[in-house]
Amino acid sequence: MRCAALDVVWSAMPLLLTGAGYTILITVIAVSLGSVIGLFLGLGRLSKKRLVSFLSTCYVDFFRGTPLLVQIFLVYFGGPQVLTIFQDFLMQNFGMPQMINTHIPPFVAAVISTSLNSGAYVAEIFRAGIQSIERGQMEAARSLGMTHRQAMRYIILPQAFKRIIPPMGNEFIAMLKDTSLLSVIGFEELARRGQLVVSETYRAFEIWMTVAFIYLIMTLLISRLVDYLERRLKTGD
Repeated sequence: MRCAALDVVWSAMPLLLTGAGYTILITVIAVSLGSVIGLFLGLGRLSKKRLVSFLSTCYVDFFRGTPLLVQIFLVYFGGPQVLTIFQDFLMQNFGMPQMINTHIPPFVAAVISTSLNSGAYVAEIFRAGIQSIERGQMEAARSLGMTHRQAMRYIILPQAFKRIIPPMGNEFIAMLKDTSLLSVIGFEELARRGQLVVSETYRAFEIWMTVAFIYLIMTLLISRLVDYLERRLKTGD
């Protein structure tokens, strides 16, 4: 019994590790794009322009207030419908030929949905990090002749980046685990690969325990990396 279980796990390991690679890939892409989105949204929420602040707040509230699973469905199943409507509008009003492929591949839907979701959470991380910097530093920078943009770029943001490393690490770990939801659209990350192996071998306990340990190893490695970066930055200070 024991040897049979180990044989099943060992034979499934290449497939599961490939899925783990896709999990890490989609997580890196999502958090990277989400960081770009989140930086602009975080600055937008702090903007004195009411329209910019309002739109940024609406974005953050929507993606933080709705489940990621629903957002994945919106992109994967609702996206083609929106593209079809847009294409029909172009064809009817401008006489353009049918050029848009309305089908959204699982990988593209995975990148879009996770990046948009991550951007909302990263926006709050950036906003909190910027607001944690003493207000007097901005005033001192302005008194030296810097514009608001220069003070934000050279004085505030570099300090904020150091302070947001721990919550960014938490966001990376959370997104790493949330990628398991992408299995519902057929994207073959780690959880989806585990489902496929279980459907073939009928050894649910062994396979899902192996999947759990792979997730655990990845999250522990990320946690150690974040701790290392935090210590190095403190040493630099």
